[in-house]
Amino acid sequence: MNTPLVSVIVPNYNYATALGLCLGALRAQSYPNLELIVVDDCSTDDSVAVAESYGARVLRTPSNSGPAAARNLGAANAHGEILFFVDSDVAAKPDAVANAVELLTADPQIGAICGNYDPVPLVRDSLLEEYRCLQQSYWLIADEGRIMTLYTALLAIPARVFAEIGPFNPRLRETENADYGMRLAQRYQIWLSPKVRGVHDHDADLGVLVRKVFTRTALHIPMYARKPEFPGGLSSGPRAWVSVAALLTVLTCALPVLFGAAFLAVPLAALAACLAGDLPMYRFVRRERGLLFLGYFVAMHFLLNLVIAVAAISGVAAWLVSGRFRGLYDRPEVATR
Repeated sequence: MNTPLVSVIVPNYNYATALGLCLGALRAQSYPNLELIVVDDCSTDDSVAVAESYGARVLRTPSNSGPAAARNLGAANAHGEILFFVDSDVAAKPDAVANAVELLTADPQIGAICGNYDPVPLVRDSLLEEYRCLQQSYWLIADEGRIMTLYTALLAIPARVFAEIGPFNPRLRETENADYGMRLAQRYQIWLSPKVRGVHDHDADLGVLVRKVFTRTALHIPMYARKPEFPGGLSSGPRAWVSVAALLTVLTCALPVLFGAAFLAVPLAALAACLAGDLPMYRFVRRERGLLFLGYFVAMHFLLNLVIAVAAISGVAAWLVSGRFRGLYDRPEVATR
């Protein structure tokens, strides 16, 4: 069996608790030929000590610069033929690296292999995490196969391909993965494989999750404007239309108050459309967690769909008035060592 050196690169910022679980899982990989690199992005907790305790080579960014810059620094100092990026809040399954290597070496047209997560969080300490884990896992299961975007939490890419495409855009802190996927998909195939799996520690704080969802949605608008077929845009499937239906549900709630009970049919119809668009996912959640948790899941998902809709409107407004925002993805900068 061909066993090229794999450089496992873990970008990290203040994630000492999950980092130990992440590195422990990487040390338990069945693949024999690894180098382990942790790129610490100026953490203020004891992340560096945790990384060193697992025998990782630790690199430090000169200032807090975001995950794109951290991944670039790790790649610039890696020696492997394959780069395997793992977020510090993900514990990879024991065969994740081996399976990724097998898939990449089977076809030179494959430029990247992305992985999926189990439907349970790495640290089970919040209902919100349980919601987010089920939702993300289901969406990724639905996307398994060849994709046109990139998921960086578990990502394997040949070093030669990374050198050809260039580094992640360090100006982007929230959407660097989508930008890189758009560039990579123009030359190579990207596959999301169920053979490469991990367990993810999702956000436990609602405010943090809302901020992330809002920011990432708004920052994707220039990309959707340039490539309407890019995953997540209105033309790419029912998910975005579910968010539209959620917003219409709220906006039309005043109609029966203003014009009579007959107009209650309008928000109810919008709500029905919102629920129907995600009905397969709700069936999945009921099978996994039961009817009681499903009620919480539906309510939380409705809230996040509202956030997505409002963020999209904000992004469109920014795109209309700001040339800088429209050019957000124009010229990725080249990182230096």
